[in-house]
Amino acid sequence: MNSRGSSIDGRHTLAEILSQPRVWPAALHELSQGSSFKALLSQSNERHDWLFVGCGTSFYLAEAAASAWTLLSGRKARALPASEILLFPDLARLDAKRTQAVIISRSGCTSEAVRAAEALRVVHNVPTLGITCTPDSELARSCERTLALPAANEQSLVMTRSFTTMFLALVQLGAALGADLTVAASIQRAADSMAARVQQFNQQIETFSEAHEFEDFVYLAQGPLFPVAREAALKVTEMSCSYAQAYHTLEFRHGPKAIVSPHTCLTFFLSESGMKAECEVMSEMKDLGGAIIAVCNHASEAVKRSADVIFECAGEIPEVVFPAPFIVPAQLLGLHYGVKKGFNPDEPRNLSRVVILD
Repeated sequence: MNSRGSSIDGRHTLAEILSQPRVWPAALHELSQGSSFKALLSQSNERHDWLFVGCGTSFYLAEAAASAWTLLSGRKARALPASEILLFPDLARLDAKRTQAVIISRSGCTSEAVRAAEALRVVHNVPTLGITCTPDSELARSCERTLALPAANEQSLVMTRSFTTMFLALVQLGAALGADLTVAASIQRAADSMAARVQQFNQQIETFSEAHEFEDFVYLAQGPLFPVAREAALKVTEMSCSYAQAYHTLEFRHGPKAIVSPHTCLTFFLSESGMKAECEVMSEMKDLGGAIIAVCNHASEAVKRSADVIFECAGEIPEVVFPAPFIVPAQLLGLHYGVKKGFNPDEPRNLSRVVILD
């Protein structure tokens, strides 16, 4: 490993990861009392197709939000990268009469996101809602309405608490539109459960990282958790410059499992709906010699037999909320493995905080 000294420790990123259980309920309570949130509840009922748009982490957030929206509101929802709106708008099949677009950008300055918002509103006549952590931003000026979550903003470059908090904000909005009155309480329970465990998770991940040398990282999930696998792979890539891939869990059998060895770290994000089938794959990968991390709400006996490390959220929460607490161990793994390799997760190599194009 290319050690660069203990003074480079990603301390800002770590503090922001650990702050999430505190930030979630505070930010969402403030959001729910705002005029933009209340106006959306009264004015969005005629929109039946929801399009979530973002870049990088914000695109994976868009995918997670689209899955949650479908489950909560019963409305059609999908996600696209902002670049697809700009380069291939005909493939997006935008219906101005039915579609509501949600454009996601932490900074509100990402060029592709801002340009996509302007194209959707001006060229395609699609109503636009921005969600950002920066209230006074280009995105806010480009969208008809904006939901802002400044409490979730970050000093560090890598998106961590902004991802989870903006996701939960969209879950809360989807639930409100679907007249589901239970989700706000579920988010509070998720925050309480994570607050009781996040320091332990941090210690477990640090110990695990110190004890292993990996050549490959694989993240596996199904259904509404698949965007979490994609975001987890990005976190370990950004913070540790490691090679990482994401697959649907059962698809991993169909060829990709060829890479599994004792130098492969496989993280399984386990749903409750598909846990039996997912655990069968986990057992197979354990037999092939891979190191197994399991992230779940409640660990079954099958999980305990196969996993080397288990992160059990143990909250009385619905699957639609899982992406927020489930990504936390993956964020911590990216950070600690980056530190182990001598990188500073606060300042990832080759990256800037915002992608701004000429």
